[in-house]
Amino acid sequence: MNRTALRWSGYIAIAIAFAIACAYLSNWQFTRNESRAQQLALIAANYDAEPAALGELIGTDGSFDPGDQWRPVEITGEYLTPDTLLARNRAHGGTAAFEVLVPFRASTGELFVIDRGWVSPADSGSGPEAVPDPPSGTVTVVARLMPGEPLRNATQSAPAGQVPTINLPLVAETTGHDDLITGAYGLMVSEDPAPATAPTVLEPPSQDPGPYLSYAIQWILFAVMGFVFIWYMIRTELRHRREDAEDAAEAERAAATAVEAGAEGDADGAAAPPASTTPTSTPRRRRRGEPRRRDRDMEDEDALLDA
Repeated sequence: MNRTALRWSGYIAIAIAFAIACAYLSNWQFTRNESRAQQLALIAANYDAEPAALGELIGTDGSFDPGDQWRPVEITGEYLTPDTLLARNRAHGGTAAFEVLVPFRASTGELFVIDRGWVSPADSGSGPEAVPDPPSGTVTVVARLMPGEPLRNATQSAPAGQVPTINLPLVAETTGHDDLITGAYGLMVSEDPAPATAPTVLEPPSQDPGPYLSYAIQWILFAVMGFVFIWYMIRTELRHRREDAEDAAEAERAAATAVEAGAEGDADGAAAPPASTTPTSTPRRRRRGEPRRRDRDMEDEDALLDA
């Protein structure tokens, strides 16, 4: 295999490796787009559904079907206000806000966490400005079901009265309620009776499908562009090689023409030498003893002297 073929093989190998990487990244974006589409379909199906009883959607063991996410449930019972916790560092209102988590004891016996909304942080940043109390006594709450969140790492912690994330087993451990439902919690929709002041209810979920599909198509185009670039490089090299070969052939033809013209000139010179190289007369040598011929100027000068 010559060096040119080896170089081209290297180009093609690079293009194939690049295409494989692009295919992997494109498939990853397609997967994310499919997951996002499923989330949007779940929101569309469940967000505005009629509220169901908590026991219809949460099992006796606290289990939760992910397909019921965003489904509203209606619960009647009482808030356990002293056990209120704050989930810290929540992105709301352009700040690291706090979400207010309050255990709610249903009249049917279940203990369920209600996320009543978010409150702004204080200027010091160590806690919230104020946490409105929930209504006292019997309250009817409508809330949408959400799965709990995992801890980002085992050492994650928060100050007293706060949790680093809405991790329901951690909430149960912190509040000391072993019977707390840890499969899901509720995002508050409404309370009856409504309190005079309340945290800001969380905003509806985004309906934006995200850029995943366009990213997936872009990675496919990048893979195609890689092969196009290699084809362009090989085509350019072939064109340059062809132009160099044509230039070399033209130079050889010019040299051959010059040699032929020189050979014809040599043949013509041998048959009839140029007149300038052929002597017309040979000067005669003066013999010994023969008087030197006087040139015409000398004879004219002698004639003038004689006169």
